[in-house]
Amino acid sequence: MSTPKAFISYSHDTQEHKKWVLDLATRLRNNGVDAILDQWDLKPGDDLPRFMEQGLISADRVLMICTDKYVEKANSGAGGVGYEKMIVTADLLKTIDSNKVIPLIRQSGSSDVPHFLRSKLFLDFSLPGQFEFSFDELVRSLHNAPLYEKPPVANNPFVPVSQTPPNRTGDGVLKVMKIIISKFERQTNDYVFYSEVVGEARMSRIMLDVYLEEAKSLKLITQDNERDIWLTNIGKHYAIQHKIIKP
Repeated sequence: MSTPKAFISYSHDTQEHKKWVLDLATRLRNNGVDAILDQWDLKPGDDLPRFMEQGLISADRVLMICTDKYVEKANSGAGGVGYEKMIVTADLLKTIDSNKVIPLIRQSGSSDVPHFLRSKLFLDFSLPGQFEFSFDELVRSLHNAPLYEKPPVANNPFVPVSQTPPNRTGDGVLKVMKIIISKFERQTNDYVFYSEVVGEARMSRIMLDVYLEEAKSLKLITQDNERDIWLTNIGKHYAIQHKIIKP
């Protein structure tokens, strides 16, 4: 499994905020995420636009750490100098797929994000007591390892009996097949008289005929012009699979 790469976008509001971002990036790297951060990836003399563009393009996800100052400058596309201005310029952020952006709410008392990301689900890092929960959700998202797996969709429970395989046929067909196979086992003929099945079935002729038609559609039996019932090879295997006969 490849290592996910996350580019961290933030504004240099205060030294305390920069330290918080540095600690977050460090924890991400300690949890198997290749976090890209200016504080260790950008050196004096480096090309700022090149670093910014390469980081946004090469990363699997972009983490936008939203503070009041960050959101204000991202919306206006102005403010600050040097790298801070580069990183909060909305025009540059709009050039990447917004689906790869995860807004992280850092400001206290609000959950504002840049205008072009207002429809995106965010993670709340504004409360210290909620940090571990939000961090776990973030790391799981970056590794595509959700806490709960979506279960697969099962088969339609109301599929008609005529469309089910032999090992899932209805009770009526099974009951009729038991009568046919029992009579077949007790005689030397290769067929069973329809009239004898009628006598043992203890059900209406109409229901019996319906079940016989279903059995024929499943190729368990055939009937000749006299309506005598012939057991097919598929029908014999059916008898074994359903344990109608003893080995």
